[in-house]
Amino acid sequence: MRILIKNAEIITMNFEEDIIYGDLLIEDDRIVGLGSDLENTDYDKWIDASGKTIIPGFVQTHIHLCQTVFRGQADDLELMDWLKQKIWPLEAAHDQESIYYSAMLGLGELIQSGTTTIVDMETVHHTDFAFQALAKSGIRALSGKVMMDKGNQVPLPLQEKTSDSIQQSVDLLEKWHNYDHGRLQYAFSPRFVVSCTEALLTEVKRLSDHYDVMVHTHASENKGEIDIVQRETGMRNVVYLDHLGLANKRLILAHCIWLDQLEKQIIREKGVHVSHCPASNLKLASGIADIPEMHGHGTCLSLGADGAPCNNNLDMFNDMRLAALIQKPVHGPTAMPAKAVFKMATIGGAKAIGQDHDIGSLEVGKKADLAILDLNNFHTYPSVEVDPISRVVYSATRADVETTIINGKIVMENRHMLTIDKADVLQQANQSIRQLVKRSKQFLK
Repeated sequence: MRILIKNAEIITMNFEEDIIYGDLLIEDDRIVGLGSDLENTDYDKWIDASGKTIIPGFVQTHIHLCQTVFRGQADDLELMDWLKQKIWPLEAAHDQESIYYSAMLGLGELIQSGTTTIVDMETVHHTDFAFQALAKSGIRALSGKVMMDKGNQVPLPLQEKTSDSIQQSVDLLEKWHNYDHGRLQYAFSPRFVVSCTEALLTEVKRLSDHYDVMVHTHASENKGEIDIVQRETGMRNVVYLDHLGLANKRLILAHCIWLDQLEKQIIREKGVHVSHCPASNLKLASGIADIPEMHGHGTCLSLGADGAPCNNNLDMFNDMRLAALIQKPVHGPTAMPAKAVFKMATIGGAKAIGQDHDIGSLEVGKKADLAILDLNNFHTYPSVEVDPISRVVYSATRADVETTIINGKIVMENRHMLTIDKADVLQQANQSIRQLVKRSKQFLK
């Protein structure tokens, strides 16, 4: 299948950060042509993108698809209360169908807003059904079941035996890792140090080495969380993870708000990847991560929306804008400019998952993961004498995404979803949350 996209403004995010005005040719799953001289090219499908903008698909490095149906159920709480009073009881109530439709609801939102790759953390049970949704949707993803073998006020269905948590994770990895020629991959997903024994984390380190796969967890999101970790281990989060050997290039840490200088040094020197989640951090009153300092020191930074009950959307445009704006009152107007934030949303996310050779920018030979934006509207004009990246970060919205292509396949065209039945998912999402709220009451103390 050859798709020719004509006459677009193309924000490449290649090494030279070129912005090209012309055409893009896709063959099967890769970009095979880029420029203004593709007039005589053979193609199976032609898309007129005159006056439109093509961007690399967004790479979100911290998502909880299992929580999408909890949207609006856990507002106005801080992290530990949010978990204990709302999220853990609701996760404990999940069944196979509710996991599937929660994932589909989130995937529809992500694809509609131009996200083509995610790093997803599921709950304890039924993760196979989330992978089924990922497979059907066409998105590119790393995902894994959450691992929780200790903790206080954890509902019984979420309390795991260490051996069971590890075995179930390995079983899922062996079934789904590298599905569809690598479009789906597995990532070990211990929830956070508070929920995991040292035995579990040590084995995760060994298995990550053995299978050469990523580890995705939370760290230093909340001061109360840090107090628990210090009381139990005698160390701060990142120091403890480094002590266990987990601090390396295969580790993605979500949040990293309350880091001391030693932790920042470990992250930088060990090549740990930080997923910044500004909307979630603001809504849960967790704080504001010192992203400008980490950026200035060369830390690998990316962006994630986190989950629908702590954001309350999965929109990269919203998180890009917040990532840029929240730093300016403290660090000055030039802190986190549009280009730096756009890098975090694209090539930075690709680097975090070790796939920057394949995704994160629009270049010949790379995977065809992209979004076509129609910025011909009141809120994005004037269109001349304006930096195109600034226009995307500060003015564009998810409603401007017209078409999304992942792995060379059109998954949304002219705002019409092609891999997800929108009406069915919306209906089933309402049905699922009614049942989950009812079932979750048994887990409230």
